[in-house]
Amino acid sequence: QVRLVESGGGLVQPGGSLRLSCAASGSIFSFETMGWYRQAPGKERELVASMSSGGRTNYPDSVKGRFTISRDSDLNTVYLQMNSLKPEDTDVYYCNAVKRFSIPPRLQHYWGQGTQVTVSS
Repeated sequence: QVRLVESGGGLVQPGGSLRLSCAASGSIFSFETMGWYRQAPGKERELVASMSSGGRTNYPDSVKGRFTISRDSDLNTVYLQMNSLKPEDTDVYYCNAVKRFSIPPRLQHYWGQGTQVTVSS
């Protein structure tokens, strides 16, 4: 069973930085993509950053230039470096991994437990 364990959330002032970590129970290259989502109460979960197994990254305009996703294959860990944080970045952040199965054909999503990020002075 896939397990994703997040760490690194907390309270930071506007303009500050945080780095989130997501440790996977298996090789990160076994996943089609890994990424980070965030969700505020009463809102839909939204993509923050993703990285394919081939290393291609994707960011929404709201975080482009401020957030960076990276990985360490030796540690089976994916990171989210968040710089120039704004109050509107306050959310619960979730690590996501997508694995492809052939029988039956499907993409299976796995989620971490979430970590709170609060940007406030």
